[in-house]
Amino acid sequence: MSRRGPAKKKTVKFDPFCRSRVVNMLVNRMMKHGKKSSAYQIFYRAGIDIRQQTKQNPVYVLRQAISRVIPGVGVKTRKRKRGKTAKVYRVPIKLKFSQAILLAIRWLIGGSRKRSGTSMISQLSSELIDASLKKRCNSIRKKEETLKMAESSRTFAHSRYGNKQKGKKKIKKKS
Repeated sequence: MSRRGPAKKKTVKFDPFCRSRVVNMLVNRMMKHGKKSSAYQIFYRAGIDIRQQTKQNPVYVLRQAISRVIPGVGVKTRKRKRGKTAKVYRVPIKLKFSQAILLAIRWLIGGSRKRSGTSMISQLSSELIDASLKKRCNSIRKKEETLKMAESSRTFAHSRYGNKQKGKKKIKKKS
């Protein structure tokens, strides 16, 4: 157990061109093998495509897409042991805003990688445009799947914090 205390939260830096933290978060998630400059190139070229197709600011389209994809509720798995057997439950949990933004960015990038297209530039631009205009895209579909899973496993919401009755014995009433 660490004796240094809680970890300090790092502030997300701005990206150099658009001066937006959201763009920097997207580029950091999109980056592979430490190639940040190529990830920035991909986003900026996708931004040019977005500006040509929608006549809007690409950062505005990105923020709109993220706001449409942000989930309100997430699902975590919990394992409950009873004797030798164990059951796995999916428990709905309300997400913090920072966690929800990271999930939305991850879904947008994953949805753009699944798209058919010639390059990551065209895939990313079409995914962001579809997500911002409320069309059907992979990231919005992923959000709806998560909401359905949380809705179906709503009955296990009481087991969110584990079994608190573990050490206590039930007292039998005398009749």
